[in-house]
Amino acid sequence: MRFGRPSRRTLARGVVALVVLALLTPAALGAVTYEPTETGDSLQRGTVTSAANGTTVISTQGYTFRGNTNPKKPARLVAVGERGDLAWTYESRRGTDAWFFDVDPLPNGNLLVVSPRSGRTLVYELDPETKERVWEQRLPYEDTHDADKLNDTHIVVSHMRAYDEEAGVANDEIVVYDRTEDEVTWRWRYRNHFPASTDGGMGADWTHSNDVDAVGDDQFLVSPRNFDQVLLINRTTKEIDMRLGEDGNHSVLNEQHNPDYLEGENGTPTLLVADSGNNRVVEYAKTNGTWTRTWSVGSESLNWPRDADRLPNGNTLITDSLNHRVIEVTPTGEIVWEYYATWGPYDAERVAHGDSSTGPTIREQNATGSYEITGSAGLRAGSGQRTSVSSFIQAAVAGTPLSSVGEELGRLWGHYAPWLRPVWMDGWDLLFAVLAGLVAAGWLLTEVGVAGYRFARQRDTVGGERLGGD
Repeated sequence: MRFGRPSRRTLARGVVALVVLALLTPAALGAVTYEPTETGDSLQRGTVTSAANGTTVISTQGYTFRGNTNPKKPARLVAVGERGDLAWTYESRRGTDAWFFDVDPLPNGNLLVVSPRSGRTLVYELDPETKERVWEQRLPYEDTHDADKLNDTHIVVSHMRAYDEEAGVANDEIVVYDRTEDEVTWRWRYRNHFPASTDGGMGADWTHSNDVDAVGDDQFLVSPRNFDQVLLINRTTKEIDMRLGEDGNHSVLNEQHNPDYLEGENGTPTLLVADSGNNRVVEYAKTNGTWTRTWSVGSESLNWPRDADRLPNGNTLITDSLNHRVIEVTPTGEIVWEYYATWGPYDAERVAHGDSSTGPTIREQNATGSYEITGSAGLRAGSGQRTSVSSFIQAAVAGTPLSSVGEELGRLWGHYAPWLRPVWMDGWDLLFAVLAGLVAAGWLLTEVGVAGYRFARQRDTVGGERLGGD
């Protein structure tokens, strides 16, 4: 019995099948070889060439989407020792869809924790020794990222997503809340100071106001992320005393997080900002009424940084959110302390130094300039020295008519892929798996199309034969 040559269609099917299998192989190998750590995923030390001054507390956002949580990507607080040893972790047991955002060391050694859940926000003081809550305040706010303690009875809260659908008005605001009376005692609304057309118009998440810090006794530093600017608000007059950036001007700031106010030599106003959308940390100084960028670090190595604190030794503690790590870097960008804290670290504080920047400005250190980050351990939880998928997408079409499309696709991939990929995959494994799915889908559609075409031809042929026979 002789077998004829396989048809071109059969050969094409075989080639497509091999391509799909090849693209899925990295993910399959990752699934087979993945070994979770005792903490459930990759909580681990990276580069440590200089011991930290005491404990570092990190809040991780975890994976929660529309009430669904992934136990392999938990939201939690993580405490890390001087040389990157894990001291303790804390997960909320009151509600399954809690996230952790801002965490502040308090003078008494406790922590102020902000944890949105089920359309409300819980703010509480946590004793890190006993893991008990000293007090807690449930706020009627959906997705609060930051609240700061002003005194024993009052907290200041950045309230976003305050959209009144019936009136079509965004009531995003900064409020001072009296815990003893359970009421707002001071209010500042963005719509009273910005045109309704800002950021394309009011909507469910108009400002994404993600941070508020008290500056002295008479000002608040706030961060409307979607407005690409940082504001210093006068608590008495409610006027904007100082502004860095402007809506849509991404050369200055792009969807920033957690700015810190410092004063340089001779009282020079200085802002240290996690410039998230530009994947960098920047510092600006205001002289003669003009803001000047004096420092930039990490534009080719950070991925959506969301916090930066200047330490007394002049280094900067950076929360590199979508590389799932916290790093301490020198003014020239060298990593001296690195810890991988999956999933989605939001805030990191060196407990001994409190909840704000306490170190010198870049100008005071004579280190102005732009630097890249070096010295990463490059562990799997972060991108390390390996080119990220988002950087590859952007670089592949740079300088072409598709550059703007590539920029947006790279940004979307970098922002969402870390939440979607299983814990055993890295970004490239996920990309190959997506490509395999697209190839398989194209193959299926082609088969359906060919079958439909053949069926139609056969039907026409049979119909024609019947017509001719009549």
